[in-house]
Amino acid sequence: MLRLSPDDAVRRAATLAASGNRRILGITGPPGAGKSTLARLLHDEIDGAVVVGMDAYHLAHSALERLGLAERKGAPETFDAAGYVALLRRIKAGEHVWAPEFRREIEDAVAGAVAVPPDARLVITEGNYLLLGREHWRPVRALADEIWYVDLPEDVRQARLAARHEAFGRTAEQAWERTLGSDELNARLVIATREDADVVVDVRTSSRPR
Repeated sequence: MLRLSPDDAVRRAATLAASGNRRILGITGPPGAGKSTLARLLHDEIDGAVVVGMDAYHLAHSALERLGLAERKGAPETFDAAGYVALLRRIKAGEHVWAPEFRREIEDAVAGAVAVPPDARLVITEGNYLLLGREHWRPVRALADEIWYVDLPEDVRQARLAARHEAFGRTAEQAWERTLGSDELNARLVIATREDADVVVDVRTSSRPR
């Protein structure tokens, strides 16, 4: 399997964007691996790139509470996978799309927040379950031109994830409970899909300042 540094990943993504047709690039990896960071890097380095997040198809917290799934937030069944696939199909068809965006500060999505114009040549979509391959998730693999897996040592990934939870208001104890609890269950599902990725991006090897 091809393994790239973030710098090499930028060059590969730029080549995809320059191919002449709209390309969809998926970025996956377990929680805390750095998917959003890599997506932002590619967005900032490649003219006209647009980022659309899978997390924007998370069911609203109020809906999760009604369904009894609030404690499993982030698991595959807590997303509208069919809605996400429908969005990718519209993007693939070259439509002008207004996509939702997940906002961590409110732990919910905002509708119509991200414009994907018809002339966008590279649409980057990032999320945990792009390679999951079960039920409604299965079409994602075929709709993406490439899917990259973000790789990071487990201890570093978990520490980053716990720090993120603390940054959004959890105590240190609550942050680690979430990191090693429901987040870890989700991470195991994602890690099992690693070998199906087209590229592995080793985010430890960047020469860029963090």
